[in-house]
Amino acid sequence: MTQEKFLGSIEAGGTKFILAVQNAETGEMVAQKRVPTTDAKETLQKSVEFFKDNPVAALGIGTFGPIDINPNSRTYGYILDTPKRGWSGTDVKGFFEQQLHIPVVMTTDVNASAYGEYIARGKDDTKTYYYITIGTGIGAGIVQAGKFVGLNNHPEIGHMFVRTYPGDDYAGNCPFHGNKCAEGMAAGPTLKGRTGIAGEDLPRDNQVFNYLAYYVAQVLYNSYMAMRPDVMVVGGSVLNEDDLKQVRKYFDEFNNNYVATPPLDELIVRPAVADNGSATLGDFELAKQALAQK
Repeated sequence: MTQEKFLGSIEAGGTKFILAVQNAETGEMVAQKRVPTTDAKETLQKSVEFFKDNPVAALGIGTFGPIDINPNSRTYGYILDTPKRGWSGTDVKGFFEQQLHIPVVMTTDVNASAYGEYIARGKDDTKTYYYITIGTGIGAGIVQAGKFVGLNNHPEIGHMFVRTYPGDDYAGNCPFHGNKCAEGMAAGPTLKGRTGIAGEDLPRDNQVFNYLAYYVAQVLYNSYMAMRPDVMVVGGSVLNEDDLKQVRKYFDEFNNNYVATPPLDELIVRPAVADNGSATLGDFELAKQALAQK
């Protein structure tokens, strides 16, 4: 294929890298592959091989973090100290630039998802879009007036401290904060951590989903009070639409009629992009912008 009209995307998650190529002229996805997230060397090498087989003119990367997004930093484009073993200090952006010799733009996976939702929902620059993912970890990105919130550093909302649900004695899954933060108490691995059963095999009426709804509602409420976004998108595979009913219920209880909100089924929603594809859509748009600035 001719390289010039194709854009690349990497959604770099804790369990898998989703690689994709888009025809920029038609918007069509022309190639896609999933690579398991193993050690950094193997995962990055398999990813770069895909793009050598499917050449692109620019690449957008949305990755798990924390990452360094400050262009003036010596570790710009690196993954910083992360709970993902073996990835701290990895120069992700530099690796792909050196291997592919194309413009590469890199942000967090949730920033990319927030940007994808901004695109999918009409690119309304009068609104603030908030995206949180509940998956292997928890993170959130915010787009306000078409720009990311966080200039030299990105939000780490997944490590916001939460109040423990009465009777929940789980020790927490976060290696940094234990049971003090949202990720430690509500990310996907906490389901098996509490029950010994993988989350996808648990009945949806299991009490642990109520715990998760309680913690996610705290994060959303705290975030709403800090930023007053117009829409709060809950992505990831851990919670579904029915679970969001309980999230909204707790959010409403925390607010206790303090501030006026839109109807909660319009404020707290699932992604507009199917199959958790918001990050890929955001990556393509960021790659397009990087190519235009070349």
